[in-house]
Amino acid sequence: MLLAMVLLCRNMILSNLSLVCICTNSNQPSVSFTKNNVLPTIDVMSAVNQRGNANPLVIVSILLGVLVVAVAGFGVWAFVNYMEQKNNVDGIVAKAVETAKKEQTTADEELFLEREKQPTRQLLGPSDLGSVKFDYPKTWSVYVDKDGSGGSYVAYLHPGSVLSITQRAVNALVVSVEDKEYEDSLKAYDGQVQKGELKAVPIKSGEEQGTRLDGTFSKDIRGAVVLFKLRDKTLKLAIQSNDFLGDFNNIILTSLKFNP
Repeated sequence: MLLAMVLLCRNMILSNLSLVCICTNSNQPSVSFTKNNVLPTIDVMSAVNQRGNANPLVIVSILLGVLVVAVAGFGVWAFVNYMEQKNNVDGIVAKAVETAKKEQTTADEELFLEREKQPTRQLLGPSDLGSVKFDYPKTWSVYVDKDGSGGSYVAYLHPGSVLSITQRAVNALVVSVEDKEYEDSLKAYDGQVQKGELKAVPIKSGEEQGTRLDGTFSKDIRGAVVLFKLRDKTLKLAIQSNDFLGDFNNIILTSLKFNP
C-alpha cells in the first residue's frame, strides 16, 4: 500500500515538474480567440511568469505531494508498529493466561489428592509391643512383614500399593519395633549426625520423649526417622522420602499413640 502511494505521488511530482519546465521555457504567453475572433484572450496560467520563473502553484503542489507521502508513510509505520505491539501484548496475555490455568489445575489436583486422603485409616500394632497406633491416609496401603510374634514388628506403608520390601525399595513409611535398647538404636546414627548428614532434635508424643533425625540416610533415602523408647525396645518410624513429609508431620505424628 505504501509503495503504491509513493509511486502515485512520484508520478504527480514528475507531472508537475514537466509543467514547471513548460512554464519556464515559455517566452510568450499563449493566445486564444473568442468565438467571433474579435478579442484575443491570454492564458493566465502560462503567462504568470514570462521571465522563466517557476509557477508558485506548481511548487505548492509538489510540496503538498511530498507532505502527503510523508504523512502516509508515517501513518503506515505507526499502524505497523501498533500491530506489532498489539501482537506482543496479546502474546504476553495469552502466556499469562496459560500459566494461570496450569497453576490452577495443579492446585486443584493437589486439593483433590488431599481430600482423597480423608477420612484416614488407622494402623494398630500388637498389644504386647506397646499397642502402637496412628492414622494414615486412606489412599495408602499397608503390608505387615513381621507381626510381633518373634519379638519384633515391621510394617510398610505406601500410596497405592506397597513396593518391594527389599532394602533398595523406597516406600513412604516403615514402622518397626526394634528388639534393642533405645540408646543403642539412637547411637547407630551418631556418625551421620557428626558428619552433618543428619540433624537430631528432641520430639514428644504425649508424655514420651524421643528423638527425630532429618536428612540423608543413604544414597536413595532422604527423609526423617523418629525414635521412642518402648520398654526394653525401640519404636521407630522412618519416612523414606521428603515427598511424604507433609503426611508424616500432619497426620501420622499428630495421631501417634503407644503404651511405653
